[in-house]
Amino acid sequence: MTSTDVTLHARLDALCSEGRAFWRRFDATVRDHAFHPFVAADYDVVRGALLSLRAPGRRFLEWGSASGIITIMADLMGFEACGIEADAALVDAARATAARHGSRARFAQGSFLPAGYEWRSADGDPRTGTLAAAYPGYPQLGLEPREFDVVFGYPWDGEAPVMRDVMQRCGRGDALLLLYDVDGRVRSYRGGHEELPTVHARD
Repeated sequence: MTSTDVTLHARLDALCSEGRAFWRRFDATVRDHAFHPFVAADYDVVRGALLSLRAPGRRFLEWGSASGIITIMADLMGFEACGIEADAALVDAARATAARHGSRARFAQGSFLPAGYEWRSADGDPRTGTLAAAYPGYPQLGLEPREFDVVFGYPWDGEAPVMRDVMQRCGRGDALLLLYDVDGRVRSYRGGHEELPTVHARD
């Protein structure tokens, strides 16, 4: 690796280590007492997926950015990175983490579901699971869903179809949607179709 690569990986290692520590504290102090939808993805798996997608000028968006680790990771890799999160306390934590790591990642509080979006499953069910349908976060970012090149989400069981639908209806046709599975894989979709091989580990 070049010295630039070594420096980048050292920064990513430090960020991921902090993210894991934050998750352990959050799980013990919050999730042990009441349900909360934040569950950390395997940062190394997501890291490998994002490293393979870096390109100058690419915009990245995380749906449900929680503690902000993945969004900050994308920023350190060179993406113009943004995250949308419904929990105000997690947004504050993400902004503080970004500042500590010299990241320009931006975070908005709200829903990643665009204004006017309505979900209907094949049987007409309008429920979106844990996905907040409050005010959208996009106006805070000054960007629309179609302006992002790569979008990442970690859906709960049954929410992946909603995320794919939002991307198809509101995202750009050539943009890439990355969904982290509960079995620890990242699946990639473009135009509603799975496209790239499943990612199992970091590059």
